[in-house]
Amino acid sequence: MGLEKTSGLTIGRGTPGPRNLITDVPGVTVGHATIQDGGSINTGVTAVLPHGGNLFRDKVLAASVVINGFGKTIGLVQVEELGTIETPILLTNTLSVGTAATALIKYMLAQNTDIGRTTGTVNPLVCECNDGFLNDIQGFHVKEEHIFQAIAAAQTDFAEGAVGAGTGMCCLGFKGGIGSASRVVLLDGCRYTVGALVLSNFGGPGRLMIDGRQTGREIQNRPAAEQDKGSIIMLIAVDIPLSERQLKRICRRAGAGLARTGSYYGNGSGDIAIAFTTANRVPHDSPKALLDMKILSDDHIDPVLDLTAEAVEEAIISSLWHAGTTTGRDGHIRRSLREFLNDLPVPLG
Repeated sequence: MGLEKTSGLTIGRGTPGPRNLITDVPGVTVGHATIQDGGSINTGVTAVLPHGGNLFRDKVLAASVVINGFGKTIGLVQVEELGTIETPILLTNTLSVGTAATALIKYMLAQNTDIGRTTGTVNPLVCECNDGFLNDIQGFHVKEEHIFQAIAAAQTDFAEGAVGAGTGMCCLGFKGGIGSASRVVLLDGCRYTVGALVLSNFGGPGRLMIDGRQTGREIQNRPAAEQDKGSIIMLIAVDIPLSERQLKRICRRAGAGLARTGSYYGNGSGDIAIAFTTANRVPHDSPKALLDMKILSDDHIDPVLDLTAEAVEEAIISSLWHAGTTTGRDGHIRRSLREFLNDLPVPLG
């Protein structure tokens, strides 16, 4: 599951959780629906559930940061204003955002029949990257049933690489996709977890950095300056009591992890980070005017910031490591990082 468990590579100095996945944060689950036909169709859906209950009734505190805004995500405006997430988070391809949002609303309506009638409407959170290089994106192959399948499949153990929303993604000249990692942090003698999950689809060939070492320039005879474009969605989950302001600070540190892998957030790249905490909840209906919450002292937040960047960095490398070589639309090919590293005369490590 985790990168260091399969490749011998290590990223950073922090201690991973038991799975080295975002689901090391208690309550978080992830599910996929993968759509492939062995040819031009390579796409799918990934669902991230912050907890197993009714998210509309029991919202999690959250924040987001748009590092570079070449993206079509739905739902960030309300996250920015209210500081909560009230639905599962869906990842899919760019032209399927509308379908995913509609299906997600239907999923929430089935749980909450009062939405839009006796209470407010619901804010679906759907994020995207463009998988059109390997996928027939104009075919609208993601259907509403795939959204329901991904949510129903959510569990603590899940696949990485070319699965779900990551099926058709490309990253830094290699096959990209879904990647995840986690880090353990001790605060006041208690063990907490920072988890990251990415949908990687960014960067030009020849720019990949693995733990500070440039890798992959040999795969294509192209200048390293060839466009940093595409997108990446970075999700960070913690079980640390944080405020929305502190979660926004966490989101900004995702950019440090992204930069370490070789991105400079190019003009044509959509780079978005979303963070949430399972420790602070906001009830949809509260008889009390005042809610009790704990927050971390900013004087003790540095380890969390450090490990957020590290977890995002490893999640990106993990997305490439786990993705197999894929041939897609019009015969386009993106090679597996694992195959490339195995072919190196001097192993990287």
